[in-house]
Amino acid sequence: MAFTLEDLPIRDDLRGQSPYGAPQKHVRVQLNVNENTHPVPDDVADDIVASIRQALATVNRYPDREFTELRESLAGYLGHGLTAEQLWAANGSNEVLQQLLQAFGGPGRSVLGFPPTYSMHSILASGTGTTWIPAERDDEFRIAPETVVAAIEQHRPDIVFLCGPNNPTGTPLPIETIEAAYAATDGIVMVDEAYAEFMPADVPSALTLLPGRERLVVSRTMSKAFAFAGARVGYMAAHPAVIDAVRLVRLPYHLSVLTQAAAVAALRHAPEMLAMVDDIKEQRDRMVTELQAMGYRTYETWSNFVLFGGVADPHAAFESLLERDVIVRDLGIPNHLRVSAGTEEETTAFLDAMRQVAAEQPPVRVGA
Repeated sequence: MAFTLEDLPIRDDLRGQSPYGAPQKHVRVQLNVNENTHPVPDDVADDIVASIRQALATVNRYPDREFTELRESLAGYLGHGLTAEQLWAANGSNEVLQQLLQAFGGPGRSVLGFPPTYSMHSILASGTGTTWIPAERDDEFRIAPETVVAAIEQHRPDIVFLCGPNNPTGTPLPIETIEAAYAATDGIVMVDEAYAEFMPADVPSALTLLPGRERLVVSRTMSKAFAFAGARVGYMAAHPAVIDAVRLVRLPYHLSVLTQAAAVAALRHAPEMLAMVDDIKEQRDRMVTELQAMGYRTYETWSNFVLFGGVADPHAAFESLLERDVIVRDLGIPNHLRVSAGTEEETTAFLDAMRQVAAEQPPVRVGA
């Protein structure tokens, strides 16, 4: 009999678990993992490459473990009066959240979340020995202030994870809900703002709540709006004391000199990098309109993707789209699929394919 993972002396709480990951299939239109499908502009890419080439001259030495220049660049990009001492970065926002859980979670401690939400939140909790407590959302996948307060009072978690806009639903997270959550707990409140750049311009970010709230953490990423998913750069803004706590658990020199150079160069071109955001939002809204016209139910989305319901058989629809060289995400939410907003050409390809799927498999009614 073949030796398998189950034959190893692995931790009991990891037995039977599956690693995170969407299907990786090479198709023409890849709209399944919320990437920014627009390429980095040529002049920006040239500057990034030049910066990396310069950094290679010192690659024989360890990088700046405090990545000072990158933190200063991130503070300048975010604004809101933030300083470098309030910024922290790592290899994707996943590592940022893992470090946060290592510092404030762990055995005997708990983190409250509101599924459906980013699935890595519960996986990171499990990996750090932190008890994951799922709480229910309101209708339309929303979370009202009274809902978050009731969940906190019931479970008394050490950490609260909120996701706004929410992944995988795109749902807005009211600023009042964040305020209410912070006031209801003595623990850490983390707001995952991976898709913040896709929010309406007049909507305040959780960053505006940081002054006077020493236990509030706002997580961001360069993967989405900055088209930097392959570079793996995530970051958080918080009180300097929270940053000091994360220093206790970070691995030494966890951000390579090449990563730091690439990120600093990209941030130098922030306006140009973000110019594609409006186009992505336009394609997102186009998908909402046209999916509704096909008979599918969509939800308000402030992200770069659309969750749509009314899919009679999500797995069959997923496979049918795949046969047409289009991949979306089957999240396991009954009668729902999620699609990322791509370029105009990619969006057209998806919508054309989806009309064919709808003809084969007419939309069904889902909750009011």
